[in-house]
Amino acid sequence: MKALFIGGTGTISTEITKLCAKKGWDLTLLNRGNAAGSVPEGVRVIKGDINREEEVRELLKDEKWDVVADFIIFTPEQLQRDLRLFEGKTGQYMFISSASAYQKPLSTPWITEGTPLHNPYWEYSRNKAKCEQILREAYDSRNFPITLIRPSHTYCERSVPVAIHGRGGSFQILERIRQGKRIIIPGDGLTLWSLTHSRDFAVAFEGLMGNPHAIGEAYHIIGDESLTWNQIHECIGRALRAEIKPVHIPSETLGKLWPELVGNLIGDKSNNVLFDNSKIKRAVPEFMTRTRFDQGARECVEYMYSHPECQQLNPEFDSWYDSLIEAWDRAEASFPRYDGPMY
Repeated sequence: MKALFIGGTGTISTEITKLCAKKGWDLTLLNRGNAAGSVPEGVRVIKGDINREEEVRELLKDEKWDVVADFIIFTPEQLQRDLRLFEGKTGQYMFISSASAYQKPLSTPWITEGTPLHNPYWEYSRNKAKCEQILREAYDSRNFPITLIRPSHTYCERSVPVAIHGRGGSFQILERIRQGKRIIIPGDGLTLWSLTHSRDFAVAFEGLMGNPHAIGEAYHIIGDESLTWNQIHECIGRALRAEIKPVHIPSETLGKLWPELVGNLIGDKSNNVLFDNSKIKRAVPEFMTRTRFDQGARECVEYMYSHPECQQLNPEFDSWYDSLIEAWDRAEASFPRYDGPMY
C-alpha cells in the first residue's frame, strides 16, 4: 500500500511514520526537510513546501496513492488547496481535525463522534469544523474519499502536557516544579482531561489507513485514561521527584489577563472531557492505552532533560507568572471573610 504524508515528523505524526515503516508501507513524506534525521530508513522524503501549490503540483504530478494524510492543515483555504492537489489522486484522504471542535459547553457528559461541532471560544477549533464541513460536502457531492480524525491532547516524549505554558513549550513549568516554585493550575484542578501518547495514537491511525470501513467516517482517537489537572501535574512532579505546589486561579481570570488563553482554556482544557472511544476500537481492535500518563510523564522528563533542544526557557513568561501568583495572593488576602452560620 502506498501513502503520502504532508509533514510526518511532528508530535502526532512521527510515531505514525515509524509504525508505517515497520509495517511495510510504501511511504513518502512531503515536507521542508527540517527533521530529516528522524525519518526511518526506507521512507522517501520529497522536499517541498505544501503552501507553494504549483511547485508541489509539479513535484507530485506523476504520483497516485492509496492514502494521503495532511498533518498541517489549519484553515479552510489550506484544505481547498489540498482538494485541488489530491482529488482523483488518492483512494483515501485523512484529515486531522481536532476534538476541541466539539460543543462547548457540552450538553451531555459523554462525547461521541456525533457530538455537535460548536466551539465559540476558539478560532482554531472553528476552522477545523469548517474544514470538516467542506470535506463532507466533497464526499456527498463528488465521492471524495474522506476519513476525519479528531485527536484530543496527544503528546510525545519531546513535551510533557501542562495546563498552561509560554512560548517554547512546557520546560519552563518543569523547571518551576523541579526548583520547588509554585505552579498555576486553572480552576480547582478537578476538571477531567484525556491524554493519549503518540505511540498509542499511531496504532489507531495506521489501522484506519486503507480501511474501506473508514471512508466517509469520523473518529476521535483518544485513549482510555481520564485524569484531573491536579493528577496530571502530580504525575509530572513524581517524575521530577518534586512536590507540586499548586495555585488555583479561575480560568476566566486567566483568560482576561492573557486573552490568548481563552480558546485554549475556556474553549478546551477547562471542560470535563469523557470520550466514548468505542467506535475507533471497533474499527481498530488492537487500539488501547498501552502507555499510562504516569509512565509517559517519566519518559518525557527523562527525554527532555537529556536533550538540550527541548530545554527552552522563557524568562519573560516566568516573570509574569511569578507576578501573577503574588498578585493573586494579595487579592485573596484582601477578600472579605464571612464567619456567619451556613444554615
